[in-house]
Amino acid sequence: MTDQKTLLVGTVGQGVMRSPDNGENWQRAGLSSGLHSDAIIRALLCDPLQPRRVLAGTDKGICLTEDGGETWSQLDSPMNELIVWNLTVDPTDPQTLFAGTGTPGPCYVFKTTDGGKSWKKLPVEIAKECMNVGVPRTTAITVDPTNHNNVWIGLEVDGVRFSGDGGESWKTVDGPFNNPDVHNIIVTAGPPKTVFVLINNEIYSSTDDGANWTSLNIKQNFPMSYPRGARVHPDDPKTLFLTMGDATPGRTGAIMRSGDTGKTWSSIPLPVESNSAMWVLDIQPDDTDLLLAGSRYGYLYRSNDGGDSWSKLWREFSEISSVVWVPN
Repeated sequence: MTDQKTLLVGTVGQGVMRSPDNGENWQRAGLSSGLHSDAIIRALLCDPLQPRRVLAGTDKGICLTEDGGETWSQLDSPMNELIVWNLTVDPTDPQTLFAGTGTPGPCYVFKTTDGGKSWKKLPVEIAKECMNVGVPRTTAITVDPTNHNNVWIGLEVDGVRFSGDGGESWKTVDGPFNNPDVHNIIVTAGPPKTVFVLINNEIYSSTDDGANWTSLNIKQNFPMSYPRGARVHPDDPKTLFLTMGDATPGRTGAIMRSGDTGKTWSSIPLPVESNSAMWVLDIQPDDTDLLLAGSRYGYLYRSNDGGDSWSKLWREFSEISSVVWVPN
């Protein structure tokens, strides 16, 4: 299905850009819609139970729309004065959400079990300062789809954390990672169930919840060596997508796909070469034929056939952080 959709693009400094007609026309969500001026959007998350309800991680906490991005309001939380970098929903319990904050403010992780009405800060030990970015930020929070007590956190630049009890306690994962610059983490049910950790120059996989890790050797096996985004196909957990580039922000990028739980990968041709690293990719269970992907510096691509072929949308943006769509 590829009927009419509303597309939402989270940007750094231009708030949320919204198209109610599949990308033909665009308008910036601003003060008139309830979003603060020149908002920095780091994450967008659709509510799986209410498809037009979307949470946005902003530079002033979490904002919420219940009408597909037409109007927004702040969701009151302990993060009101923090920059929210990551939002994640428990795939087995849509009322359970995780949020992560960071640069330039402190890096914390929060959890709600009532859909966002109340939040608690989780006891994750995170460095107050780190190399390259000054203060760490939460670049990934991933809940194991086969065991929702297993939660993984990726930190840029402070490594990987793991909880086996839903976030009540945490440990630092000491894998073979050659640096703590973690860009993303995904867990797929497979088979085999596999955890993938993306750092800024490599990807590692584990089929035993992190006891052992295997390097994908991306410098030898991939066209580029800077991985960024990762998604598991909602209908086929053996199919995975990655976004990557030659550097950050880079001069070009690529979308990679695997149909065998990450054993082999192929690059998907884009109709127009990316102007920077490919950054984000979105697939939603309501219509898995429709995929959106964005480059760091504002190119937006769309696929209507599950990622086999792509078109570039005419609208170009400031820095893209996140993309989602909602039904009209």
